[in-house]
Amino acid sequence: MKKITQIILSLAVSSILLAACSKNKDGSVPENQKEIHIRVWESKDGIDTFIKQAGKSFTALHPNVKIDFINVNVHNTTEALEEDAPKGVGPDIIAAPHDNLGKLVTKNLILPTENAQEVSKKVLKSCAKALTYNGTMYGYPESAETYALFYNKKLIRENEIPRTWEDLKVWVQKFNQANPGKLGFVMDIASGYYSILFTTANNNRLYGESGTDARSPNMSTPAAIKGLKLFQSLRQDLGLYNTELSTASCDALFASGNAAMHITGLWNVNPFEKAGIDFGVTTIPCLPGESNPPASFSGTRGMYVTTCSKHPKEAAEFLEFILNPEIQQMRFNLTGSMPSINTSVNSKYMGGFLKQLEYAFPMPSIPAMGKFWSETESTLRNIWNGADVETELRSLNEKIKG
Repeated sequence: MKKITQIILSLAVSSILLAACSKNKDGSVPENQKEIHIRVWESKDGIDTFIKQAGKSFTALHPNVKIDFINVNVHNTTEALEEDAPKGVGPDIIAAPHDNLGKLVTKNLILPTENAQEVSKKVLKSCAKALTYNGTMYGYPESAETYALFYNKKLIRENEIPRTWEDLKVWVQKFNQANPGKLGFVMDIASGYYSILFTTANNNRLYGESGTDARSPNMSTPAAIKGLKLFQSLRQDLGLYNTELSTASCDALFASGNAAMHITGLWNVNPFEKAGIDFGVTTIPCLPGESNPPASFSGTRGMYVTTCSKHPKEAAEFLEFILNPEIQQMRFNLTGSMPSINTSVNSKYMGGFLKQLEYAFPMPSIPAMGKFWSETESTLRNIWNGADVETELRSLNEKIKG
């Protein structure tokens, strides 16, 4: 570990060097007899810098292995790999959200995790569970995520933070009346990623406890219906009739100091700090009849060795390498993302996310999730705008069955 730390420190003070040899059109580097090149598909916005720096640290330990970053948006990697793998031009490693795992496995696009038992011990339990499909672990968790309740300290005092949704309603109504032009609470109401939390009372879980029962989405159960009726009531009770509540608009309202509370994730810490907002992060208010915060979705950004890799052993070694505490700290510094291992990072906000993560459950990774994402938005908008909750949820439940 000490050697890894020394390598990282020495590399951090130097700029990222261009490859000595020319690159192919796809961003990879031609092979030679002395070097092994591992092609990694990943996104930009800090993650590219992480892959390059982690790659240089790995190469310092394994001089014959070079890591080549190729820019492919994480939301496009699965489809791109599906197209390129049969042609023999796919990468050695891809990154993808863990809810793509079912598709990647069923289409035979990725390999199981090497040293799965040891890797699962290194990483957070939620990450190990998220990357397990039909009892087999695939890939290596690059980062973890969930969302929590952000609050603006200039607009709401610490002792006023609501523990339940009923408490939240009471506080927001008073706040809105006393502060024209500002809102006590906002969240993206049309995203199933966030609104799923309203369906989770009584341990109700999308596609069952294991997230693999495609025939039982559990979106029309009594718990789901009761929760979405609460969700529907927020429009009137919180004075959100004419407010655009997309992710972007809610982020902008909080960043401009015009919203006291907002449900969002760790990725917004840096933007809100840059906006000059003095904020805190805590758990989401409890649903009626519940004593613990509701179950938010947890996500894992996985990195996977592909079945078309020419160097699967070296690719797996690199991915296990990025699970070292020093490398995870580097990633946090560059991206602000939650580490996938149990390690402390220098962030006053991490405690709130880790506490909420205790109650989170991994987004199901079965192929039926594609239907969930495509069908849920319109259902949520209909409910938000006054449609009958039970009718809408029964229809949605049928549409998203696997």
